Parts: sequence; structure tokens; C-alpha cells
Amino acid sequence: MQSGISASQELVSQFNTLLSDNSLFGLLITIASESLTPKATLSRTSSSSDFATDLSQLTPHLKSDEALYILLRRYDTAPYLIAVTYVPDSAKVRQKMLFASTRLTLVRELGSEHFRETIFATTAEELSPAGFDKHDRHNELEAPLTEEERTLGEVKKAEAEAGAGTGVREIHLSKTMNMPVATDALVALSALGREEGSGLVMLKINPETEVVELVPDSSTPSTIPELVQTISATEPRFTFFRYKATPPRGGDEKNVVLFFYTCPVTPGTKAIKFRMMYPLMKRAVLEVATKEAGLEIAKKFEVEEPSEITEQSVNSELFPETETKTAFRRPKRPGR
Repeated sequence: MQSGISASQELVSQFNTLLSDNSLFGLLITIASESLTPKATLSRTSSSSDFATDLSQLTPHLKSDEALYILLRRYDTAPYLIAVTYVPDSAKVRQKMLFASTRLTLVRELGSEHFRETIFATTAEELSPAGFDKHDRHNELEAPLTEEERTLGEVKKAEAEAGAGTGVREIHLSKTMNMPVATDALVALSALGREEGSGLVMLKINPETEVVELVPDSSTPSTIPELVQTISATEPRFTFFRYKATPPRGGDEKNVVLFFYTCPVTPGTKAIKFRMMYPLMKRAVLEVATKEAGLEIAKKFEVEEPSEITEQSVNSELFPETETKTAFRRPKRPGR
């Protein structure tokens, strides 16, 4: 999940300056020599300028083919900053993957407590005043809470989740990686492990919040062709399916849980964003399923199109043909 890249001492120093100097608007960061390094600092347009006006300082630095991390001073109260991962569509594939997989490291090493929000952008328009207005309307950013208000909010949230089975849980996968998972997704995975429910759990990643969510579906497939019909042909999915498999050459039936990662090839910016996010989250989703929900996954499959999943391909993995070995016979000596 993480790329192994860390923040340079120079970056830490300039970041501390950004925190302490109110005349600075932002800090631009790149990856060089396997390290997060500062590229440029942005000053405020004037001492009285607002965020929308100061964004003009950022525009010249946004290239159509170059990824960039952007830390911006946006708020008057702590946490003051937002962290933007800018990965344009025309950037090189390796750079896209590197920046996408390192962005959690960047925030963690500089201190997540300094950032009000993290944003993933693929176009310069998203980082314009109009783009931020649209983003704010979508997310409905909340005002910072006091510690007492935050604690009370967590209690109410936990009570709501327990009563309604909804909400989001932050799953701590390791010291460096957390993943928000909708509570109903965890409940559905646990039920699948107990052989309850429909036998099918499909998960998706909300591209705006990056929360792993349960895909609402009332289907109850029992065969592989029926399963294929339920999986989206336009968006990626993590699919967990309880399958009762019959050996093609006779024998005992297997009752197993299968995992399918599908990522259809579709055009557009949203599709590119998906193709970066889902591979990074796949291992984390599997870890949640096995460690948090207690699932035992018999086989894992990874394809682009759901139509590539066939009963034959699944059964060949569940019931591999055993190679018949014949004993080596020494050749007869001549004359015998």
C-alpha cells in the first residue's frame, strides 16, 4: 500500500516554515531520488487576500503531464492546511502510481493533525476557485470541533452505528495505513462468513470520500453465470461470493468463498482515477475481509471485464487436474 518513499529533511524544514509563516500560501512537493522533496513555495498575493485570490499563485505550476503534491493554507483556524495530490491524466503511468501510493505517507510524515482535508485532483480546473466551490458544495465541510464536541460526536456516531448498522469505521491495518470502511460493509462480510444472507457481497470505493462502501444489491446468484450478471460492467468492484462448486469429474462438493476484483476498461477521467485507487486498496480490502470479518477465501481472481469470469476458469482453479506420473523404467540392455 505504501511506496517506501519518505520525507526529506529539507521538506520537513520548509513545511515547518509554512506552518509558522502566515505570509506563505503553499508548498509544492515532488518525488526525487526516492524522497519527498520541496519544489517551490507560494506566497500570498497580499496580507489581506483570500484563498480564491491566492489560487492564482498556483496556476503557473500546474502542468498537464506532471504530478505534484500541493499543500495550501486555506483556513484561519487549526488545522489550517489542505493536502492536494494532483495527478493529471497525461502524466506517465509510473508517476501516477508512485504519487497515488505515496500520498498517505506524505500526510503521515508531516503530521496528519495539520491537515483539515486531503484532495485528489486530475485537472487544473479542479484547483480553481470554481473547482473548490464545487468541491465544498459536495462535501459540505464542517467547522472544526472542540475536543469535547469531537468526543461527544464519536459517542453519538458509535451509538448510531450500533443501532442502525450504518456509518464508517476506520480500520487500522498497520502503523502506517488506515482505511475507512462502511459499517454495513463489515456486517455483510461477517454474515457471508457465517453463511448468512444472499451469499454475495460487492464493495466499491467512493471516489470522493475514499470510503469502501457496500453496493446495494438484492441478487442471490448460485452459479458463476448468474454472478457475472450482477457485477458492474462499467465500474470496478470487489466481489465476495459463496460458491457451492461441484467437481467436474465427480467427488465431494466444495462450499467456498471466492474473491473477484474486476476493473472494466472505460474511457474518461473517472476511470483513470478508479484504475489508480482500486489496485492500491485491493490488499487492504482483503485484509479487512479476512482479519476483521473472519472470511476464509479459497481463491482470488483478478480480471478486467466480468465477462472473463467463467465457470470453467473458476472450477479449474478449485479442482486442478492432477498430473499422473509414471515410474521411470530403465531401458533394457541390448541383447536381452
